[in-house]
Amino acid sequence: MTPASAAIRCFVLTAALLGLAAAPAAATPIERVISPGGIEAWLVHEPSVPLIAMDFAMIGGTSEDPAEQAGLAHMVASLIDEGAGDLKADAFHRQLEENAIELSFNADRDHFRGSLRTLTANRDLGFELMRLSLTAPRFDEEAVERIRTQILADLRRATTSPNDIASELWWRTIFAGHPYGQPVQGTLESLPRIGIADLKGFTRRVFARSTLKISIVGDIDAASAGQLIDKTFGGLPEKPELTAVAAAVPQGLGRRVLVDLDVPQTVIMFGGPGVARRDPDFFPAFMVNHILGGGAFSSRLYREVREKRGLAYGISTGLFPLGHAALFTGGTATRADRTADTLDVIDGEVRRMAESGPTAEELDKTKSFLKGSYALNFDTSSKIAAQLVQIQLDHLGIDYIDKRNGMIDAVTLADTQRVAKRLFDGKLLFTVVGRPEGVHAKEAAGPGSGG
Repeated sequence: MTPASAAIRCFVLTAALLGLAAAPAAATPIERVISPGGIEAWLVHEPSVPLIAMDFAMIGGTSEDPAEQAGLAHMVASLIDEGAGDLKADAFHRQLEENAIELSFNADRDHFRGSLRTLTANRDLGFELMRLSLTAPRFDEEAVERIRTQILADLRRATTSPNDIASELWWRTIFAGHPYGQPVQGTLESLPRIGIADLKGFTRRVFARSTLKISIVGDIDAASAGQLIDKTFGGLPEKPELTAVAAAVPQGLGRRVLVDLDVPQTVIMFGGPGVARRDPDFFPAFMVNHILGGGAFSSRLYREVREKRGLAYGISTGLFPLGHAALFTGGTATRADRTADTLDVIDGEVRRMAESGPTAEELDKTKSFLKGSYALNFDTSSKIAAQLVQIQLDHLGIDYIDKRNGMIDAVTLADTQRVAKRLFDGKLLFTVVGRPEGVHAKEAAGPGSGG
């Protein structure tokens, strides 16, 4: 196949993925499929477009990295499609490109994830290549060193990036001594310590059927899906051999950590404890965050920092539920001579939210937005597959999409006021990178500082 024809086939696949419009979120039909081998998956059968999207996740991400080998899971995710079975890297990628098959893998702090996108006509080959990646990755020396070199180059660039420095320092400080504090990509010191045996050992320890969450969307029926699930994942061990991960308690609260870097703008990252995804207070917390900083152009922080004072181009916050901790995080960038003002505004708005919570008007607008915008998470097969895996990981139930609007409507103003105090009545950790004028480091002090 010529490069031009391969490019055309990839374009067809991409167009099909983007063109598969989902039904409204509440009407999305989800079928629980149990394969002949006993593996569960959630299926959305959509025969109108000849493509299939599959996503999966397994417990065991970068928190499984040994302290001296941070970046191990990320390296595995970067390498398992660099040749598998009898196919070396070039031959493996040629099969993908010539058949318009997309495979991708990544590791976050709690999970190892993967996805497959293929035209229906190539589904058997697509699932076979996924199977080989998971059960027979080659980890050839040439590929390992090539990927290691690429990651090391990324890490060297990150040493001069204020955004990367602020983020890495924030995570390292708030989770000091915990696996969550290790950089996902590893470090310049840890990457060279990772050998081929370590990569193979990670796949043997982590890849297993019992922690799998799978979703499939597209032109495939339940019987065929069950057969392909067994073919792809059936060769994995039943149970993983995971390292126990302790609950993570946020550290350094009340601190302001400064890094001197000669850059035009100062980068600020901030945050503290959040609310777990299965906590009954999650939806009130989600709305409070949306009103404070998660609602982009409509948020209080955006209005006060950007619109009223012109201190920054943008500012945002978010809730970050993890398997063993929950966070509230935010970030912005501003001129060096306006950093102190920006920090004061952030502190003031967080304190004001803790003291009085949202207004009734803010809550009503937020409920309307959250209900109306949710369908946008289901407007392509790729988005549907990703959402269904996340719903499974969060243990929300196969009927969550139907129940979600009612759960939002049930939140009262009193709920949000109570949860705002719970979220923001304590201290936050700030990391500040640049050369801010009139800003000084601050150490945590007093009970409950966490550090």
